[in-house]
Order: sequence, then structure tokens, then C-alpha cells
Amino acid sequence: MSILTLKKEQIYLAIVKALQQGRSKGQLVFQELPDFTLEMPREKAHGDFATNVAMLLSKENRLAPRQIAQIILDNFANIQQWLEKVEIAGPGFINFYLGTDWLYQVLPQVIEEDEKYGNSNFGKGQRIQVEFVSANPTGLLHMGNARGAALGDTLCNVLAATGFEVTREFYVNDAGNQIENFGKSLEARYLQLLGQEVDFPEEGYHGEDIIESVRNLIAEMGDKYLKVESDLRREFLIQKALGEKLSKIKQDLASFGVEYDIWFSEQSLHESGAITRNIQELQQKGFIYEKEGALWFKTTELGEEKDEVLVRSNGLATYFAADIAYHNHKFERGFEKVINIWGADHHGHVARMKGAMQALGYNPDNLHVILMQLVRLFQSGEIVRMSKRSGQYITLSELIEEVGRDAARYFFVMRSPDSHLDFDLDLAKAESADNPVYYVQYAHARINSILQASTEKLTGSEEVEFSLLKAEEELALLRKIAEFPDELVGVAVSYEPHHLTRYAHELASLFHSFYNSCRVLTDEAELRRARLCLVNAARITLRNVLLLLGVSAPKKM
Repeated sequence: MSILTLKKEQIYLAIVKALQQGRSKGQLVFQELPDFTLEMPREKAHGDFATNVAMLLSKENRLAPRQIAQIILDNFANIQQWLEKVEIAGPGFINFYLGTDWLYQVLPQVIEEDEKYGNSNFGKGQRIQVEFVSANPTGLLHMGNARGAALGDTLCNVLAATGFEVTREFYVNDAGNQIENFGKSLEARYLQLLGQEVDFPEEGYHGEDIIESVRNLIAEMGDKYLKVESDLRREFLIQKALGEKLSKIKQDLASFGVEYDIWFSEQSLHESGAITRNIQELQQKGFIYEKEGALWFKTTELGEEKDEVLVRSNGLATYFAADIAYHNHKFERGFEKVINIWGADHHGHVARMKGAMQALGYNPDNLHVILMQLVRLFQSGEIVRMSKRSGQYITLSELIEEVGRDAARYFFVMRSPDSHLDFDLDLAKAESADNPVYYVQYAHARINSILQASTEKLTGSEEVEFSLLKAEEELALLRKIAEFPDELVGVAVSYEPHHLTRYAHELASLFHSFYNSCRVLTDEAELRRARLCLVNAARITLRNVLLLLGVSAPKKM
């Protein structure tokens, strides 16, 4: 448990005790303790913690919230001994201001825990599966895939750091219409490259990478399949090209710092009979009916506007049917929480999938979907649209080559997934304070240069007079370092990794302010030692947050 969380719990328990004492004296009336909040206010002026408990009791007690707040304060025991002050604010909030002594306990903890600082057992080993990217294996990874990769991998890093058992999974869409169209595209290019005049299918994939794949196949196999029946030719071409595409996807993701635990094949759901079994189960539960030769899922009974087809009149299962089977399989594997990162164009699919899980007997709240908005790439103030390789979109590998992995990952996580992201190529490459990732990395490099310049190599076990750290800039930096473990828990609860980049930037900013105001290598030995420990703690925290983001922490720049 972090020191800040411990202080929060102490305040919470003091509030509960004050409420109980107020009731025993006849000053307050309540049957059960209200479900009140104790949170860190956004504005520093409102204290370190604030509670709304007085407002929740107002109606039952027929008293103004500020009157109730005063009763609560009158019944506090000795809490003021370690609080700087407690005050009533606004309509009845109670604001708590911590002193500074508790902050000095943070530094030895950070230095001792080092790489593990920030980690906790908050998740208590709960099994969580995170499925992200899951791009069709018919082309190259694009900017949207890259954003999903950065968000998903960062979220997994934070969940693992906060005590969850995390499985990263990629769903390989190797069945269905997209694969049929993939086969038609490959066949057309194969025949064209071998000198035959054939029309390219209107629904086909037009990227240069398809032509490149077929050229590779011809280089290996020649015209061996020129006179083979079309179905067999397509089957062979699909098999070879899918292997190549998946290999490239894995390679690009690895270069982006993303490694998966499981690559799950959609085709395996068809081959194992899982789709048929799920449909039969839904039929037995009364959620399936037949109409015009097709099987329909009664999604209207689960709150949707219209029912959905699971099996077409030609006997082929829909993508929705396969997706139901896949998510059922996730829960069958024992995952307690399932998180998906999808493009915003899938927003209509979220309620349907939750409804399907509910129909199969699962708690729909255990399925969480993060919807991700589009990415626009800018260079020299103009939108960049075309890719040299895909012919349609900028690829992940092209982006990494252009700006590097660090900038790409940081920029993709900077905004909330539900916000559109404008990715500025020029800014991502700039070596200036305007570039957020450069700004944060520069802070880490500057810290390392200070520590290297020092002749004192503190291990953290020395007796250091931390109470000498009294300057406003010192205390602000120390407070931000202390918040790190709780920041990670907050991300793990909200599934919003973009808060990490905000934290990293604020920490770097506070360090730069401290550096500009406080001389670290001062001639005053005790103060120098205290500041060196503070600087080292800032280094550890900044490095740890960068590594969670999948971004390097350079020692020099």
C-alpha cells in the first residue's frame, strides 16, 4: 500500500468514527453509513483530499450540509495532529490538508523499491484478457492499428504492475468474406503477373503489398498453380499469403514493442464446432428463431432496436456468430474480466455483444469495450493520406521509420481513446520542449547527468535529513512522486492509459521547475544529500512510467 493511500484510509476511518460519535451523541441521524467519496481535488487550493459526506446526510438530518460538516469536525479525535488543517468549503465539502512530514517517508521507499516502485497487489491476481489490434491479416498494419497497439500494450503493462494476471491476445480474422476477397485478389494478381488478362475484383484489395506478396510466391513456386482449378489455386495462395502477412504483422508489432501471449484463430471456431454449439445453446434458451431460411438472434429482447442474423439462408455463419463464440470461449477459459479495444466504427456492436454474453449466462459488465477514434497524420500542416507500400494508408512500419518507436507510442497514448488524434510528424521528430516525449525524456537524461556529476553515490540506506527539503518546488516534486502508485491504480480501474502521459509530463515539469530553483550539488552537505535522494527518486519514478508506456528512458540526449 502506498503512503498516500495509507493517509487516505486514515482520514476515511476518522470520518467514519466521527460520524458514529455524532450519532451516539444524538447530533446525527442515519440508519447506515452513507456511500461517500474521499477524493483528491483537481485544484491544489482545495486540499489533499475532500469528502462530500455532509451533503449526503443533509436530507435525512434536515440540516444544512455545512452544519453537518461542522458536527463531523467537532467529533474528530486527534486527527489534527498529522493534518495541517481541515476546513469546510463551498456547499458543505470538507477539505483535508496534509502536513509535509509524511512526504519524507516516500523517498527511502522509492529508492529501496527501485524498478518495483509503483507496483502493487491491487488486482489480487484477477485474470484479465485484453484483446487489441486484431487487424485483418490481409494487409499491413495502419495508423489505427498502431494506436490500438500502443493503448492496449500500455494498459496491459499497468494492469500487470498493479497485480492483475494479464493475457494479451490477437484475434486473427482468418475466415469469412475478407478471406474470400483476399483469395480473389491474390488469384487475380497471380494470373496478371504471369501474363494473363483478367479483371481485378471490385471488392478486392488494391494495395501494393498484395502484388509484392504474389511476386514472392511466384519467385518461390513459379507458374505451378497456373493450370490448377480456381478453388485449389485460391486455397494455396491464401495459405501462403496469410502466413506471410501474419509474419509481417508480428514483426511490425514486435518492433513497436508489442508481444502477444495468444494468437487466436477465427477459423478454429469453425473447425471446432464452437459456433454451432453456441447457436444451439441460444436456441435452447429461446433466443433464436428462423425467418426466410436464416437464423436470427432476438437482440430486441435484450434492449436492441432490431434482431441480428447469426446464420444466413445459405447456411453460412455471420461474423457476429463467430464473435459470440469467441467471447464465450474467453469466459470459458476462466478470464474474470475481458477487455476489447475496437475502432469507433464498432460502437453499434458493443451492446449486441454484451447482450449475447448476458444471454449465455455471463455478467455483461465483465466485458469492457474501449472504443478508439480515428487518427489523422499531419506533416507541414497538411494531412498525409497515402502510403508508398499499401497504396491506401500510412503503415506502422513507415511511421516507426519516420519518427521512431518512442515518439509513436507516446503520441498514440497521449489522448483519450474516444478523442480524435491528430498526429503531427514534425512535432514528433522535433528536439524541443514542444515535443512532449522529448520533454519527458530530456528530464530523465538531465537527472542522470546530475547523478553522474555527483561524487556521492547514495544507496538509500544512509541517514539523510529529508526534512531539509522545504522549498515549494521540492515538496511539489516529492508529492508528485508519492502519487505514482495511486496513479497506476487509477489507470487500472478506469482503463484509461492516457493519464500516464499526463502524469509523466507533470512529473518532468515539476522536476524542471525544481532544477531551475534549487541547486542540487550545493556546498551544504546535508542539503545536498537530501536533494540527491530526491533527484534519484524522480529518476526512478520517471523511468518506471516511461517503461510502462513502452518508451525508453535515455541517460543522455
